[in-house]
Amino acid sequence: MRQLLWFLAPVWSTFALAGLTEAQVHPQRYFYDAVVSDSAIASQVGADILAKGGTAVDAAVAVGFALAVTHPAAGNIGGGGFMIVRRRSGETVALDFREIAPLSASKTMYIGPDGKLTRDSLVGYRAAGVPGTVAGMAEAHRRFGKLRWRDLVEPAVQLANRGFKMPRGLAESLRDSADVFRPFPVAYAQFCRSGRFYAAGENFTQPDLGRTLERIRDHGAKDFYEGETAGLIVKDMVAKGGQITAADLKGYRVVARAPLVGKYRGYDVITMPPPSSGGIALLQMLGMVEGDDLGTLGWNSSGTLHLMVESMKRAFADRAEHLGDTDFVSVPVTQLLAPDYISRLRKSITDRALPAKEVKPWGKESEQTTHYSIIDIDGNAVSTTYTLNGSFGAGAVVEGAGFLLNNEMDDFAAQPGTPNLFGLIQGEKNSIQPRKRPLSSMTPTILTKDGKLAMVLGSPGGPTIINTVFQTLINVVDHGMNIQRAVASPRFHHQWMPDAIRWEPYGLGADLRKAMEAKGHVFEERARTMGSCHAIWTTGQGDRQVGVDPRISTSGAAGR
Repeated sequence: MRQLLWFLAPVWSTFALAGLTEAQVHPQRYFYDAVVSDSAIASQVGADILAKGGTAVDAAVAVGFALAVTHPAAGNIGGGGFMIVRRRSGETVALDFREIAPLSASKTMYIGPDGKLTRDSLVGYRAAGVPGTVAGMAEAHRRFGKLRWRDLVEPAVQLANRGFKMPRGLAESLRDSADVFRPFPVAYAQFCRSGRFYAAGENFTQPDLGRTLERIRDHGAKDFYEGETAGLIVKDMVAKGGQITAADLKGYRVVARAPLVGKYRGYDVITMPPPSSGGIALLQMLGMVEGDDLGTLGWNSSGTLHLMVESMKRAFADRAEHLGDTDFVSVPVTQLLAPDYISRLRKSITDRALPAKEVKPWGKESEQTTHYSIIDIDGNAVSTTYTLNGSFGAGAVVEGAGFLLNNEMDDFAAQPGTPNLFGLIQGEKNSIQPRKRPLSSMTPTILTKDGKLAMVLGSPGGPTIINTVFQTLINVVDHGMNIQRAVASPRFHHQWMPDAIRWEPYGLGADLRKAMEAKGHVFEERARTMGSCHAIWTTGQGDRQVGVDPRISTSGAAGR
């Protein structure tokens, strides 16, 4: 019997993060297949595709397009991302459909006459990289799809044209983001009705987006990159001072990469290579803590927290110095993941916090991303993270096409050494070049053990993505949590610079804070939530246990 589950964050985040017993935080269980995402509606779309005999990739394509309608803060056809696919046979591939810089882009394009950064990388048409999502979904379908393309896009068409009941969380998000849309009349009309804000329960239709999705349904990705939709993008760019041209769109290509594979306590960890920084950082941090018995130290103990924070600092320092698009710069992947180097990093961790300015790299991103995880009846798995970068991206909607543009150009080092939107310090290797892909923190990940699928996970959250995946994995493997408790538990974050620990509500008691401060750690002034990790754990006997992150009120799982 088909099941559908979603959580209301104001209720669940209070209970799930306050330390309930294991019996009170149960994962949802499915026996054949499962889908979990930031939108219960999109998850049901994926489950319907699986029930029709589609593969995990078929479902991933359908969910990706559905999220573009139901979760506009991050779901998109105007952005890009990464997908890890693992087939039951053991075959794996990492599909890179990250945005690329336009041909006219330059290293100094966002530096004003006064030598300071402008806001053009954050807001408006010049902030947009060439979108990759539609091409990425098409490539995934070409390689691994079973059902017809049009059948995978059709549910999103119906959601856009017929509409869906506005969830309370989305209604509040659109109202709160009114100032983001206000400078762009088309976006302000679409998402805020020019000031007549949507209320929870109202039917929300997006006819321009529906027509765009119809063209993609009928003509494939070619429409987006060379057809009528491409024409609308270029026309709007010319009219509004953007830089994406017809040549940029026609020249976009998805890149199939070999995933990074590491080991942690008997598990194979399959994750994303550059231009994502997430995979390298995740494997470095796991390597630094593997020699310590975190289970005995205890979850949220000062000993465990100290080791994890210190490993975060070191991994993020390497991120700043060494990582970028490997199609343009040399990234020392082998050296950064070498056991002797990771061992040296671990040995540098003492019982005192090392100030971030003293953490030296080897040899010298919005938080409105979204993630979904899928396992089908045959045991094929997909972990997908894609994004517009900031919440609702650049704030601008392509006139006549109904979709938001990304502001991914801010993920480059627009001025190396200067913090970006997320406070990340980034190096010269991530400077802007035409057709280059900006560095990302997205960390779609799959775990196997003894050749069998074990877990599929990932998260949004800018730079907090990496540490969210790190902690969720450790919650299960080291602390024995079930998957629901693992994704609901409070999180913390350190990204090297600024030198402070970010923490979540209910996650930091006074005694823990004092113990950490005695070791030299510094905390941010206030607690704030981070990430939205959606994960599936499988026992190997077909039981799919789903962790739905309660931090996003519209999140949900579906399956059989």
